[in-house]
Amino acid sequence: MTLEGSPTPWAYWAIRLLFRFALRVFYGNIILENVENIPPRGVPCILCPNHSNSLVDSLLVCTQIPTERREFIRPVAKSTLWGKRNFGSWLVENTGAVPVKRRRDFNDGPIDNTEAMRKILEVLELGDMVLMYPEGVSRYHPSMSPLKTGVARIVSDVLSRNRDNPDFEVTVATCSITYTHREHFRSDVLVTFHPPMVFTPKMNPELLCPVSEDAVHAVTERIHHSIRSGTLDAPSWKVLRAAKLAANIYAPLGARLSLGTHVRLVKRFVDVFGGGPARTVTSEVLLGLQRDLNEYQVHLSLRKLTDDSLRDHHRCINNLICLIVRVLWGTTLGLLSLPGLLLWLPAIIFSRRRLRRHLRKGPAADTWDEIAEIKVSSGVIAGIPVFLFASLAGSFYSPYSPIVVAAVMWMSLRWMEDAIASLRRAMALGRLLLTPESGLKELRALREDIRDRVFAVALIELGLPDDPESLADGIIGLKEILPYFSVFKRRKRCWNEVLSLYDKVDYPPDDS
Repeated sequence: MTLEGSPTPWAYWAIRLLFRFALRVFYGNIILENVENIPPRGVPCILCPNHSNSLVDSLLVCTQIPTERREFIRPVAKSTLWGKRNFGSWLVENTGAVPVKRRRDFNDGPIDNTEAMRKILEVLELGDMVLMYPEGVSRYHPSMSPLKTGVARIVSDVLSRNRDNPDFEVTVATCSITYTHREHFRSDVLVTFHPPMVFTPKMNPELLCPVSEDAVHAVTERIHHSIRSGTLDAPSWKVLRAAKLAANIYAPLGARLSLGTHVRLVKRFVDVFGGGPARTVTSEVLLGLQRDLNEYQVHLSLRKLTDDSLRDHHRCINNLICLIVRVLWGTTLGLLSLPGLLLWLPAIIFSRRRLRRHLRKGPAADTWDEIAEIKVSSGVIAGIPVFLFASLAGSFYSPYSPIVVAAVMWMSLRWMEDAIASLRRAMALGRLLLTPESGLKELRALREDIRDRVFAVALIELGLPDDPESLADGIIGLKEILPYFSVFKRRKRCWNEVLSLYDKVDYPPDDS
């Protein structure tokens, strides 16, 4: 069944174009998997992602889904975003979003969403895609929130309204959004789309009104299982940190693993450390390994070392030569990028001021999920006037000044990204040279013991191959080397990289 769908508002097109570019600047790689699972235009659909990054989740989905699959996606957002003089309010009011009231926003008092539900049902019957978050709330946490039953109830309502048309279809499409470091500049994102669930009055009479709670919860559980299957859902930050370190020790292949393969590998360790059913290895062994992985990471962090630098430790003279080369290369790129970075300076200052005010509002779990939103919006708010002013000033010298300004801003960012990566590696080598040999021997012995235990879990419990190289994309050739010199995006050494001189391996306390 294919319908026409609502026309795409012009404001939606403009916002989509603007923030598609903004997100491609903020994140290093945005990778979409299984886009063929996205129902095409005209198919009534509710799109259900996980929700861990505030408005950025909606921007990501609405701007990155190919237009040949869906031109217009109608978000559902909390009603408190409307009527305010801020970025979030402006965004939802100009994208055709539907306001929904939440009890938590009204002191857990009675609320009336009759009008919102009527609107959602109507646009579904037109063939629109409605973006809803079954968790109902965004938060900075390693695990998903329990799912609300709202999506299942909307499916029941729209089927009941069309019970006289037994072939009427409504689709629930799920996707999993995984950020390597959601709040950090030039980190990476994986969006995985899962096979859609199709419901009809004929095939799902149990969902017609009056519907039982068991039927509603069964649909909700299917949605939860589908979303969780593609993202990292850990019970604590310690479990997530241990799983990431274990995956890196088992397969130290960096970006030779695709981002999807990397996420799924980490997820295997998250599930086994997080209390999933163990087949052969006892829970005591798994808990002991998880504890030792976290302690090993603490030792590395205290010395400001990384597992990669410890594993790749070579003779002192080799490290010294590499350090000098990387310092020279990083300094050269940094100097090249400085003129263009002056154009980014207003956005950087504006973003930092907004972040300082925002982080005073509460603990990490309540505030850190909005960091990326603040950074992206600050870049847009401050970056556009700078670009227009520089282009106008340059127009007195060349009619191509907008192109030149855009190129200068982008290349300065790319050069700085490579400069930071080179200097980060140089600093790691320097710390390695300054660490006493006795300390390195102790760490290497600890690593070898942990490596043997990680491999035992990987092979026996997880059924992973004994040769991790088989998980890599393939043999490294010219095609794989050339992207390292691309002006469009950086080919990373590993998926943990962000624009920082230090590797990001720590998370907030689990009680934050």
